[in-house]
Formats: sequence, C-alpha cells, structure tokens
Amino acid sequence: MKLRFLGSTSDSGNCPTLYETETGDIVVQGERLTDPEALEHLRDVLPGETFVVVPRDLLTRFAPKE
Repeated sequence: MKLRFLGSTSDSGNCPTLYETETGDIVVQGERLTDPEALEHLRDVLPGETFVVVPRDLLTRFAPKE
C-alpha cells in the first residue's frame, strides 16, 4: 500500500499526522486512546481495531475536502 503524506501539526516531525492511501482512504498516526472511561463508550469494536486521538486542528487543516 502506498501512502501520501497530507500533513502534520507536530513541530518535531512525529505525530499526529495524516496520510492518504492510493484508494483515497485516510490513515491517522497519533497517540493511542487508552482512557478506560472513554473506551467504555466505544461501540461495535472489531478485533484488531485501535483508536487514536486526532487533534481537531489536524483534520481541519489537512483532511481532504472532497
């Protein structure tokens, strides 16, 4: 799978970062959500799924508008 860098709000080049796949899907690099109270509210979680926290600013600045 090929990824295209979309943008990051990190000054040090780490996360959070957005990428776009060759099929147009979005890949998010960020801190894993580990708060037990927050995890209790998630629904329909499939095996292998994980959750990351994405700053709103990252999405509004770099997410595709289409």
